[in-house]
Formats: sequence, structure tokens, C-alpha cells
Amino acid sequence: MRRARAALGRAAAKATGEALGPYQSAVVRIGFAGTWLFFLLCEFPNRAELYGPDGPWSWRLAERLTDSNGAFTVLMWSDSTLWFEIVYAVSVLASVGLLLGWRTRATSVVFMVGVLSLQNRSVFMGDGGDNVIHLMAIYLVLTRCAQVWSLDARRARLRGSARAGAAGPVLWGVLGLVFAYGAVTGGFGYGWLAAFAAVWVCCGLWWLVDRHDPEGEGRAVLDVLANLLHNAGLLVIMAEVCLIYATAGWYKIQGSRWQDGTALYYPLGLDYFTPWPGLSALVAGSGTLVMLLSYGTVAVQVAFPFTLFNRRVKNVLLAVMMLEHAGIAVLLGLPFFSLAMIAADAVFLPTGFLIWLGARAAGLRPSRAVAAEPVPAPRDPEPVPR
Repeated sequence: MRRARAALGRAAAKATGEALGPYQSAVVRIGFAGTWLFFLLCEFPNRAELYGPDGPWSWRLAERLTDSNGAFTVLMWSDSTLWFEIVYAVSVLASVGLLLGWRTRATSVVFMVGVLSLQNRSVFMGDGGDNVIHLMAIYLVLTRCAQVWSLDARRARLRGSARAGAAGPVLWGVLGLVFAYGAVTGGFGYGWLAAFAAVWVCCGLWWLVDRHDPEGEGRAVLDVLANLLHNAGLLVIMAEVCLIYATAGWYKIQGSRWQDGTALYYPLGLDYFTPWPGLSALVAGSGTLVMLLSYGTVAVQVAFPFTLFNRRVKNVLLAVMMLEHAGIAVLLGLPFFSLAMIAADAVFLPTGFLIWLGARAAGLRPSRAVAAEPVPAPRDPEPVPR
């Protein structure tokens, strides 16, 4: 009992004393923001057909659907083309801001609003990758994902606080006006209204405490709550990834085409999934290769959640899955789905590898990575708010 209580005490101290996985949460932030930004820019010429007034799913149909299922989208506030263009442009800017880690707490909220608004406006336009982005956009709001590799972290090093400057209060003031307008006009359901109000009030309280009593007990309490929320959000992201692979793998096992090893053969014959007809024909022409890829896909997806108990096996299987998604992007022409899944997989990447990768990206030698950018200690006097 003493050992159990001691272990629980150490776990509680770690969960409340620091935001775990700073590099993992940063790479997830960068991955999903970059994927959504890439998608928005690539589909910019087709934006009106996908989510706007020229789409087959009309504004009236979308209004009826959202009224019935309670889905959130600010595009239902108005059916004007100008409003749609504003929402699309803000979504692009929020993706850039989140990618760079600029005022990350606010930009993560705007990023989530943009993702939910566009996807819920035309629910039949998405695929599995869109569903993953949809969920992760919500989870990222809970995390302190700008502790490293962000403009917020750079501002904290240079100025002593990530909230330095007037941009943060101005941005939250504008968001407050938008939320107030949505509340008055009935644009939010009660659940979303309560969630946005809670985020706005908590961030305002944090700014006041940080400005007037940065070393006091109030700031310490807010840090503990933020760490708990971050660690819970990171745990949910990890559980979500495991659930995605487990359900996908076990559903595939039940299919006859996956059982006989021919499942991959059929999409290779469809025009929609053959961006490189010659390469698709080459793969489809080898029955052994199709069988190995089909069986290997099922085996990797089913096994991955169980490999988390062994770090080395997990890292090997994680690399295999990322290579598999890269192959799907090239072979089946699904780049956004693959990028979304690779970004989700990145939450399990080892910290040492991410530090080495960051050092290489910065033009430093791997041996200097730890000294150049250490993981923030829980007792740092001024932790980055994300």
C-alpha cells in the first residue's frame, strides 16, 4: 500500500507539475495545422463548390441538417458570399498562426472554429482524414502545444513572457465581440456558448494574474490546472489514435477481401485511386505483393495499441505505419488523409528523436540539440502558456 501510494503521489506530482510531451504536442500542432492549411490552399479555386454557395449541398439543406443534429458552424450565421469568404480567409490565417505558434491559445480556438465551420457546412465532402482533423482541432485547444518550436516560446525567451505585447489582448477582444454577437443572435447552442465563454473568461483571468501577480499563488494554481488539462488532452489524443487503428484493423479482419488478401487489388483498378496508373498496374499485377500489403496493413493496425508496452517495438511499428501512410498518399492519391494520420501518429514519436530532428532542422549538430533547446522544467519561473 505504501508503494502504491508513493507511486500515485509521484504520478500526481508529475501530472500537475509539468505539461508532458512538449515536443510531441508541438509536432502534432504543426502537423495538423500544416495539413489543414495545405488542404485549404489546394482547394482554394474550388472552395465555393466544396463549402460555399455554389456547392450541391445548399445553404438551406445545411441549415436543416445543423438544426437537427446540433452541429456547430458559423457559416450558418449568414448565407452571403462575403461571409463565406471571410470565414475561409480567417481559417487560412488561423492555420498559419497555429503552424507558427503565434498567440497559440487564441489561434487554436479560431483554428477549431474554422475546421468545424467548414466541415459541418458540407458534411458529405470529407473522408477519414477530415474526421481526424475535426477531432484533433478540438483536442489541441486543451493542450499547451507551443512550449517549443513556436513564436510564443521565442517571445517568452526574449521578453520573459509569451503574453508580452498588445496583440494578445486585442485578439481576445475581437474574439469576445464575435462570441457576444453569436450569443445574442442565437448562433451558438447552449453547450458551445458555455464552452467558448469558459475559454474566454479563463484566458482573461490568466492574463490578469500574469500581468499583476506573476509569482503569486494564483498563477501557480492556474499553472497546475493548465498542466492537468494539457496532460488530459494529450492522453485523449493518444487514446484516439489507438482507437482509430484498433477499430480499423478489427473491422478489416471481418471483411472477406481482407481475409483472402485481395482487398488492395480493387481500389488499384479505380480511376479515383490511381493518380499513377503505371505504378498502380505494377503493384496490382503482383498477387504476392498485394497479399503481403493487405495482410501487413491489418497486422500493423491491430498490433499497434499492444506495442505501446514495449518502446522499441512501438518505435519500429510506428515507422512502418508512417511509411504505409506515405505509400497511401502516393499510390492511392490520398495526401491529406495520409498527412492527417502521420500527424496523429507523431504523438508517439520518442522525445530523443524529436530533439535530434529539431537540431537538424536548425542546422545544429545532434549532440548540441539537448543543450540548445532543453525540455522546459516544471519549475521554470515563466513557462509558456501553451
